[in-house]
Amino acid sequence: MKPSLLISAFVVGIVSFLASPARGAADSGPVKIGAIFSVTGPAAFLGAPEAKTARMLIDQINAAGGVNGRRLELVLKDSGGSPEKAVSFAKQLIEEDKVLAIIGPSTSGETMQIKALCEENRMILVSCAAAEVIVNPVARYVFKVPQKDSQAVTWIYRTMKQKGIRKIAVVSSNDGFGAAGKKQLEDMAPAEGIEIVVNEVYDKGATDLTDILTKVKAQSGVQAVVNWSIVPAQSIVAKNMKQLGMTIPLFQSHGFGNRKYVEQAGVAAEGILFPASRLLVVSELPDTHPQKPVLAKYQRDYETLFKEEVSTFGGHAYDALMVVVEGLRKAGEPDREKVRDAIENLRGFVGTAGVFNYSATDHTGLGLDAFEMLTVKDGKFTIYKP
Repeated sequence: MKPSLLISAFVVGIVSFLASPARGAADSGPVKIGAIFSVTGPAAFLGAPEAKTARMLIDQINAAGGVNGRRLELVLKDSGGSPEKAVSFAKQLIEEDKVLAIIGPSTSGETMQIKALCEENRMILVSCAAAEVIVNPVARYVFKVPQKDSQAVTWIYRTMKQKGIRKIAVVSSNDGFGAAGKKQLEDMAPAEGIEIVVNEVYDKGATDLTDILTKVKAQSGVQAVVNWSIVPAQSIVAKNMKQLGMTIPLFQSHGFGNRKYVEQAGVAAEGILFPASRLLVVSELPDTHPQKPVLAKYQRDYETLFKEEVSTFGGHAYDALMVVVEGLRKAGEPDREKVRDAIENLRGFVGTAGVFNYSATDHTGLGLDAFEMLTVKDGKFTIYKP
C-alpha cells in the first residue's frame, strides 16, 4: 500500500481499521493490555498525560467495536516514578493479570529495571521512555516509541555548529535518562567537532543548581549549556541561568516537550532550544505533511476531553498503545508471539513521534526525520528557524 493510502486509512478514524470482528470473538473476554505510568510523583508531567491518553484511546477503540471484535481492557498501574514499584507492578501484570502486552513505563530508569523481566517472561514491552539502552542491544520482546537519544544529540550538535558553537557545558541528572543522554553527548562530541569543557552531574531531585551553573559561568570559552534531565531540573536550570545573568544558549533534551515546563520556568524559558516531535507544533505543519492528520486528530481529541494542551509524553502513550493495537489487528488474535512478530514487522505506521518502521534489528523504528528543532518564543513552542 502506498504511504498516502496508509495514512488516509488511519486518519479516517480508529473505527475504520479496528472494528472487523473475528469469527467467534463476540463470546470471548476482553484483551488485557497493561500499563505502568508515573501518574503521580516527580515524573507526573510524563505519566499523567500518558494515562489520560491510554484511557481515551481504549474508550474510542471499544466504542468502535474493539480489535478483531474483542474489547480491550486497560490494566493501569501508577508507579509514582519508582523503579521498585515498576518491577512489582510488572510482575503483577505478567503473573496475575496475564496481560497481552505492557506499555510504559514513563521513565528510562523504570524501563531498564523491568526490561530483563519482560524478556525472560516473553512479555511484549513497548516503552514510553527514551534512553537508547532500552533497545540497544535489541531484546526480542522489548520495543520503544520515543526517538533515540543519539538522534536528539545529533540535532543538538548540528544546530550548535550552525550557530558557530564549539565549546559547551553539559549538566545532567543522576537517573537513567540523564546517564544515558550524558553518554551519548560524550561519545558523539568528537565526531561532531564539539568540545565539552564542563561536565557536571546533579541529583535528580535537586531544587537549586546555582553552584553547578556558577562553575559553568566561571569557565571561559563556554558557548552553550546542554541540560539532560526530566523534572524538576528542566525549569530550574533555566531559572538559575537567568538569575546568574548567563546569556549563552540553553539546549534541553527531547524530554522538554511539555509546556508546563515552560510555565514553571517563566520568562527564563524564552529561547530554549530542544529537539522534539511535531505534535507540539501541529499548526505550523503544511497540510501535506504525512503526520498532520494523525497529530491534529489526537490533539483535538485530547484537548477537548481533558481541557489541557497535549505533550510529547501523552503522544508516547498514544504510539505505544496503537503499536500494540496494530500488532494485535495484524496478528488476528491475542497470541503474544504473533503480536510480537507483527509489531516487529510494522512498516509505514504513522504515530505522533514519526512514521514507524520496525525491524528485527531496530526496535525504535524512527529515523532522524522524526525530530524538529523547536524553541520557546513568547511562552510557546515553535519551530526553530536559524
